[in-house]
Amino acid sequence: MFGLSHETFLLWDALIAIIGLILLITKFRVHPFIALTLAAGFLGLTSGMPVDKVMKSFQDGFGGVLGFVGIVLGLGTMLGKMMAESGGADQIARTLIRALGQERVHWAMMFAAFLVGIPLFFEIGFVLLIPLVFIVAKRTGISIVKIGMPLLAGLSVVHGLVPPHPGPLLAIGIFGADIGKTIFYGLLVGLPTAMIAGPIFGNFISKYVPGSPSQELMDQLAHEPEGRDLPGFGITLVTVLLPVFLMLLKTFADVAFDDKHLFRLWMDFIGHPITALLASLLLATYTFGYARGFNSKQVLKFLDASLAPTAAIILIIGAGGGFKQMLVASGVGDAIGHLAVQTQFSPILLAWVVAGLIRIATGSATVATITGAGIVAPLVNLVPGVNKELLVLATGAGSLILSHVNDAGFWLVKQYFNMTVVETFKTWTVLETLISVVGIIFIMILAAFV
Repeated sequence: MFGLSHETFLLWDALIAIIGLILLITKFRVHPFIALTLAAGFLGLTSGMPVDKVMKSFQDGFGGVLGFVGIVLGLGTMLGKMMAESGGADQIARTLIRALGQERVHWAMMFAAFLVGIPLFFEIGFVLLIPLVFIVAKRTGISIVKIGMPLLAGLSVVHGLVPPHPGPLLAIGIFGADIGKTIFYGLLVGLPTAMIAGPIFGNFISKYVPGSPSQELMDQLAHEPEGRDLPGFGITLVTVLLPVFLMLLKTFADVAFDDKHLFRLWMDFIGHPITALLASLLLATYTFGYARGFNSKQVLKFLDASLAPTAAIILIIGAGGGFKQMLVASGVGDAIGHLAVQTQFSPILLAWVVAGLIRIATGSATVATITGAGIVAPLVNLVPGVNKELLVLATGAGSLILSHVNDAGFWLVKQYFNMTVVETFKTWTVLETLISVVGIIFIMILAAFV
């Protein structure tokens, strides 16, 4: 067509569809769910797919993704809500601050955010922990930027790299990666990345941008609740990290035992993300609910309230799954795969670059992860020996780069920290870019050994 080979035409077709997707979201302010649906339909129709297969492929992709991620997202959100309402996040942060002392309070904030962020969306974790930043800044006189940047780094790293967050889980499903190995590698890469982008960078940049929180916000947020029956530090950690432990145990059983071994079969069931999160949520209803004095009506109210904010992200994830399936069904995925094989470009670096470009253009880490993983997924079958788990991490790292004015997180940080746009670029934008770049460096180093 147009004098081009079929594969070349498909590549140009995909490029036009992706540019159209980006323009719809950024220039015309179309909701990402509608934009992804339109882009998928355009790609299916223009690539030469039979008309009756276009919407069927989109539907299959939508349902295939949400059949897993939708359930996990719901369970994880409920768990996060219970932790928030019980004060479990407060307990983790306060215990770590006491243990590490005032001079290392910025390190305590990073570790607290890293732990608290595992079951929480970035925005929820931010709103939940930001009062602690104000409290500690008021009590110690330390710069709000020095305390706040490590908090942002801890939350952002687990959001992009560590399951059961929806982005990494989605990429795991698309690439067919092992969830336990992804968690293990994600923690290996994520912790040192958060240290560099958080306490180390935060300590440096606070000398140039100390931050001056608004008095109104300080008065509103910097008060400590009295007489709250917070859950213990130990039981909070057990409840929050139970799903991670069970999923890692599943991976150990898969390595150590034959696939017909009874222990391995049971661990495959218990360590499945849905089972693991359900077990943690059931435990949380007691440790974060009834044991804190909440009755069954209150617990039910918390769980109901937790699901409403996830509706939009569930639709976006589903539509992203439909777009990914269209890339596969139209043959675009194979064309991209063959091109990458011919150019001998590292699939891991390609995943990072593609996700990064989409993130910069759209401002959405979720859209970047979904689209990036869908584009790179065919390489799993075409390039022998490519590590699927590191592909997941590379996509997640790319999806965090260069947050700027088209990202809601940029304005959230700007307003809470009372910074100018330029100061937000110097702090938040650099922090997110550091996470992405340092993350891919560690991922490439890890790729040399696994």
